[in-house]
Amino acid sequence: MQVEIAYASPDKQTILKMVVPENTTLVKAIELSGILGLYPEIVGEASAGPNLLVGIFGKLRSLDWPLKEGDRVEIYRQLLIDPMTARRNRAKQQKAKKT
Repeated sequence: MQVEIAYASPDKQTILKMVVPENTTLVKAIELSGILGLYPEIVGEASAGPNLLVGIFGKLRSLDWPLKEGDRVEIYRQLLIDPMTARRNRAKQQKAKKT
């Protein structure tokens, strides 16, 4: 079955299309894709263990989640700042520019 593995670093986005056997788990597809070799920070960031944030089409899933035909596995980076805090900071900067 065909699936995609997606990861976006701050600099670029990579989507790998691959064929995996039926009943392949999410973590097995990540291992088979070789994306961990392309982006070593994934391993360093989450120790590639149970703390690795992954999902399918934007929904968080566990590493042992079974894949289906056409799934897009997404590997998420850890947030450096809370999205609401980032938005408040941008709003303050915009306000400061106007005054």
